[in-house]
Amino acid sequence: MPSAAHPLDLIPLLLCPVCGEQLEAAGQIAAQGLRCAAGHQYDGARQGYVNLLTGRGTRFIPDTAEMVAARDAFLGAGLYAPLARQLAAKAGTLLAGTPTPVLLDAGAGTGYYLEAVLRTLADGRALALDLSKFALRRAARVLPDALCVVWDLWKPLPLAAGSSDLILNVFAPRNPAEFVRVLKPGGHLLVATAAPGHLDELREVVPLLAVDTDKSERLGETLADGFEEVESVALQVPLQLAAEDIVRLVMMGPNAHHVDAGEVRAAANAAAGSDGAQLPVTARFTVAAYRRRGRR
Repeated sequence: MPSAAHPLDLIPLLLCPVCGEQLEAAGQIAAQGLRCAAGHQYDGARQGYVNLLTGRGTRFIPDTAEMVAARDAFLGAGLYAPLARQLAAKAGTLLAGTPTPVLLDAGAGTGYYLEAVLRTLADGRALALDLSKFALRRAARVLPDALCVVWDLWKPLPLAAGSSDLILNVFAPRNPAEFVRVLKPGGHLLVATAAPGHLDELREVVPLLAVDTDKSERLGETLADGFEEVESVALQVPLQLAAEDIVRLVMMGPNAHHVDAGEVRAAANAAAGSDGAQLPVTARFTVAAYRRRGRR
């Protein structure tokens, strides 16, 4: 069931990234901007998100409008729906018995996975952080009750300590120290990553970035100081990809920064052949749940 919260309800959880003071709404809707008592102000966008990045912003490259459009089309076709269902079911289990839980989606993208999680919760409240304003425009549309904020996950998060019950992190950067800080004692981190063998059949058609064979082990090591693992599940999703699916899949993520869209389309069309055959591909994921260590 969708959340009955309003974005304004979550603004008191946000901190000014300049001075650390609590933020408040500058108007009746979050998109009118935010401000703090010290006078720092942050612009809201009519599309429903707020940008808290200041000064030089970030040195990292956000997802482009083209990448976001490809992702929205690919996910909208339901090809990764099994992953969304897995995340939603696990989040529901982790939050069982938690009244009005606060969810932080660190790297929310278009909001596809967060929306699936919120459907399983009767009273969940959500903040969505992402570096791409293009992604958050779409997230704000599908998550009208969430607070969508442009932010760089590598920076200290603009959130009060102990403000979140669960952090969702799907194919996004992880900031372990900050995740520990903003989670409540006993709160959870739910992470989805690509697993070894992910899309291997597709690598014979187009060049893709490699998936580290020890990715899960390294993830556990980076989180070990602040988290203990609760569960790790391997998920395999068989796909039948048409040429356009292949193009969208390649161009919706980091591979888009390293390949030419025209070359990808030509390779996809060649793989499909004149009869438009679909390419059998297996997507492989790891969904891991962690509990925050310590009482404070």
